Amino acid sequence: MRDEKFKKGGHHGGRHKDHGSHHHGPKTFRRGRAIAFLDMMNLKRSTIKEQLDQPEFQSIQQILVGELKAIDMLINEFSQLFEIQENEKAAEKSSEEKETSNEKGMEMNETN
Repeated sequence: MRDEKFKKGGHHGGRHKDHGSHHHGPKTFRRGRAIAFLDMMNLKRSTIKEQLDQPEFQSIQQILVGELKAIDMLINEFSQLFEIQENEKAAEKSSEEKETSNEKGMEMNETN
């Protein structure tokens, strides 16, 4: 009985045979999520910056300036904490665009 377990792939039934192929998966996934969060923060920053120039937000301009400073601080701290560089964000974005275009290409091939 014990020999049968080892024939199937060891003590865990062969579950670890693909271990090498998944080694970087979770780290890359978390890093991708961190970059997506940073992109969201940058979008919020650009929205606040646009509002500073609009006359309808003149009455809360000081609040917007404070929010802009706070979001800049968060972006800087977050980038340092996760060691995210500008070129890395650009590479992640172009990678996502390639994946999207590849998915569209595959969808078109499926209908042909």
